[in-house]
Amino acid sequence: MATSSITVAGGDLETVVGGRAASATPRRRRSWAWVGLIPFFAFLGMFLLYPTVTVFGQALSGGHLGAMREAITGQYQRSFVASVKLSLVTAILGGILGVMLAYALATLERPKFLRSGAIAFSGVAANLGGLPLAFAFIATLGAQGLATKILKSGGVDLISHGITVYSFWGLAIVYLYFQIPLMVLVTIPAIDGLKPAWREAAQNLGSTSFNYWRRVGIPVLMPSILGGMLLLFANAFSAYATAYVLSTGTSNLVSVQIRFFLQGNTITGKGQLGYALASWMIIIMTLSMVGYLLLRRRAERWRRT
Repeated sequence: MATSSITVAGGDLETVVGGRAASATPRRRRSWAWVGLIPFFAFLGMFLLYPTVTVFGQALSGGHLGAMREAITGQYQRSFVASVKLSLVTAILGGILGVMLAYALATLERPKFLRSGAIAFSGVAANLGGLPLAFAFIATLGAQGLATKILKSGGVDLISHGITVYSFWGLAIVYLYFQIPLMVLVTIPAIDGLKPAWREAAQNLGSTSFNYWRRVGIPVLMPSILGGMLLLFANAFSAYATAYVLSTGTSNLVSVQIRFFLQGNTITGKGQLGYALASWMIIIMTLSMVGYLLLRRRAERWRRT
């Protein structure tokens, strides 16, 4: 086959082969890698998007907002306040204690196995909840719990002081068991990302350790810390099984209140109320997660520098 001369036209190198121009730039092949995402999106749609649409559809059925309004008034408003209060307390305390533990692990030099062991435990504890966690705390801090008996023999009666796993602060302590490890997992990468060169530069310029943390360390870590606290808030706000077991279903938390309607114990004409409570819960969770993602994007800027 005869090949004609090579020409340059418009900056593109072309070769005329058999009377046709063949571009030197290869054509991009169509990628089929997206096909592997089909099972993921199918799973996402089936178990997340479809239930969410169904919940809002049931809450707004009939074309009126009566159930949505009732869900944030009266006793149900108090349920939201109780859930938000518990979530805020555990998010703040868990965030502070988690950051302190994460910094201790990040700066730990020896023994080296202690860091890997603590992170492995955090991964397990952050996902522990429900009946196993509730039973563990009942056996430890319940009325007949081991720690309760030991402290009582030493002259400290927790029950007489109103400190039980069934009270607000008792439930907060139970939540902190999985909140603190989750904060460790979220913030330890950010603490590891603090470059030693920044501290050295600050020291060379005559800065004290306090000024370094005030002007460099804390501002860099703050998006990760606030984002972690928002994640902890969402995690505590959505928790259900642990609170239900500890309260035997009498808790005032929103997640437990929703169960009252979903299991069929509905008052006549109040069937929509359970879906309305769930809808408001989804809205609050969505706002929390959007805030977390925005803060996470801001925190990742420092890792790329």
